[in-house]
Amino acid sequence: MPATLDSSRVRQDVVHDRNQEDDLAPLVFFYGLGSARPRVTFVQPEDLPEHERWLLVHDIDMTPRLREGHDCEIDLDVHAKGRIGNYLVRASVLNRRSDGKPVEFGAIGIHLDLLPEEAQKLVIEGRVPFGTILEKHNVPHSSHPRGFFRIAVDARLAELLGATSGQILFGRCNELRHGSGRVLADVVEVLPRGV
Repeated sequence: MPATLDSSRVRQDVVHDRNQEDDLAPLVFFYGLGSARPRVTFVQPEDLPEHERWLLVHDIDMTPRLREGHDCEIDLDVHAKGRIGNYLVRASVLNRRSDGKPVEFGAIGIHLDLLPEEAQKLVIEGRVPFGTILEKHNVPHSSHPRGFFRIAVDARLAELLGATSGQILFGRCNELRHGSGRVLADVVEVLPRGV
């Protein structure tokens, strides 16, 4: 089983004076600037339900954790994407390969220039989960959760995750850093319940 972060360590790692709205920037992309989006309330890791805490409170990227937690490969379904120079932003749903059920909504901003050329091509194609690409191409990286939250999903997010509008779900804001120390990706991840 991969390492799980100690809640006290997470609390120290999450920088409380940073603007939490900045941490939600990939989600803002999905909804559009100035558009209404679901209400997000930041919480401590111990306030997460047990299953969600196991899936979210750790220092690895999500694809391998989801693969282990669901005991199957994970597939990517991109719903929106945009690019400014070498920065690609996309909103996707990760699904279990075994039955196609959604296991995560992810909004991510990726600095393509930190990836090998073949990995860049795969990210741009949008068929393979980012975590799988990082593994396959041995990209040195580390995961740094910025915060955990609960979110009352709207109809748009509920439809993607097989939830109901207004349902409370849980997620995290995460920063993936390249081995060089530079930010490789900013990620907002939301989990469905009971999957």
